Amino acid sequence: MIIRKYEKSDLEQMIVIWNEIVNDGTAFPQEELLDDNTGEQFFSSQSYCGAAVDDSGRIVGLYILHPNNVGRCSHICNASYAVLSSQRGQHIGEKLVKDCIKKAREIGFMILQFNAVVETNIHARHLYERIGFKQLGVIPKGFRMKDGHYENICPYYIML
Repeated sequence: MIIRKYEKSDLEQMIVIWNEIVNDGTAFPQEELLDDNTGEQFFSSQSYCGAAVDDSGRIVGLYILHPNNVGRCSHICNASYAVLSSQRGQHIGEKLVKDCIKKAREIGFMILQFNAVVETNIHARHLYERIGFKQLGVIPKGFRMKDGHYENICPYYIML
């Protein structure tokens, strides 16, 4: 598997992976699914998008990287990661996070911050902590799950 900059020909597969997580309703804040037009606009608007490509050329994961804020806070970036559900448990997410950290440094960001890691997303939280991210606290009931109940969110950061 390699991680490389996404290409326009990857968009169809990337949209499927992204929408799978949005539709699940337990990790991403977005509620609207991407289509060909909104997907192209969304991914092209990021500072960087990485695509995890398996040996057969299939996209099995991706990440988006962008500023977390503007102006005096634009040195802090934010990212989201998505792994095809059938490929989870193979450390693809870890490779995506590590590639993202490297790319964020190259772009010139100084801090990578996650605003809304759902507290029940134990696998992601353990991964981030193993890599060296620090939890900033807990925001009670900060994430509305697909079924309508609220879960706590845990912001994380790492110095780049």
